[in-house]
Formats: sequence, C-alpha cells, structure tokens
Amino acid sequence: MKHLVQMMLGACAVLALGVSSMAFGGTTTGQVNSTMTLTAACQVNGSTTTTGVNFGSLNFGSQTTLFSTASAQVNGGSGAIAVQCSPGSGATLTFQAGQHDAQVTGGTRAMANGAGKFIPYDIYSDAGYSNVLATGSSVNITEDGTTQTVNIYGRAVGVAGLTPGTYSDVIAVQLNF
Repeated sequence: MKHLVQMMLGACAVLALGVSSMAFGGTTTGQVNSTMTLTAACQVNGSTTTTGVNFGSLNFGSQTTLFSTASAQVNGGSGAIAVQCSPGSGATLTFQAGQHDAQVTGGTRAMANGAGKFIPYDIYSDAGYSNVLATGSSVNITEDGTTQTVNIYGRAVGVAGLTPGTYSDVIAVQLNF
C-alpha cells in the first residue's frame, strides 16, 4: 500500500508539472493608453471660481460734499486686478453696466446714496484718465500663461447738492476666454 501511495503521489506530481507548464506556455503583450484633455482656463486674483468673482474695489475714500474730483485705482486684494489665462485662450476682460449708469451728467457711471443723490464717475484703462472704459469696453489679456496685471483707474466728479453719506455702485465685469 505504501508503494501504491508513492506511485499515486508521483503521478500527481508529473500531472501537476504538465499542467503547470501548460499554464505558462505563452506570452501576451500590449499597452495601456493614457490620455488627458485640457481646456482653456483663467484665474482672477488667484481664484479659479467662475461666478461671483471679486475683481476688486474702487475706493474713492472720504471726501467732503464740496469735493471737485476724486481719483482711485481698482484694488484686487494685493494691488491691481491679476489675471492669468491659458495660452491661446483669446481672453478679454469686459466692463459692463453699473447699477446707476447715466443718472447724472459728468460721467457715464454714477454712485448713489439710496436717497436720489448721485456722484458721476468714470473708469479708465490708464493713469492719465484719457481712455474711458464705457459699458461694454474690453481689455485684452496676455495669452502666454503668465499673470497679467490689469490696472483700472476711476475718477469721480463732485456736483452741487450732494448730501453726506455713503455712495456706491457695482459694475458687472466679465472675463471671456
């Protein structure tokens, strides 16, 4: 019986070797394909958010009701508006209407105090206040992937009859790319 068991174990071992060599008898080769699709992107003042973006503020400071002109520059948090866009994105920064446009003469835009008083003002693309950014005006953005500083300037004009208080406006801005 011992001999029969040894023969059976030997036969199983030979059979196992045969099956083992059959399982590894060939080779299959191929590849794994990797892909990624990139889309154009922009960020404003370090944020890639696409709605409700804070492009900055134009603060004319504190003036008396008898001021003649006041100037300011848009501050995007750490200076001017900072825009970075993908190369070839065709990006433009467009300044749309404000809340109180054309309420008074002396500017294309107006800040209001909520009680029917308005301060006329304009925004400009240059520090010399010669290039007005009227509603729908655009500034082209550099398309090389670097951060571009966009300086926007404002000038408010005093008018008779202003009362003390806070005057404000909100200008819609759109970055197209």
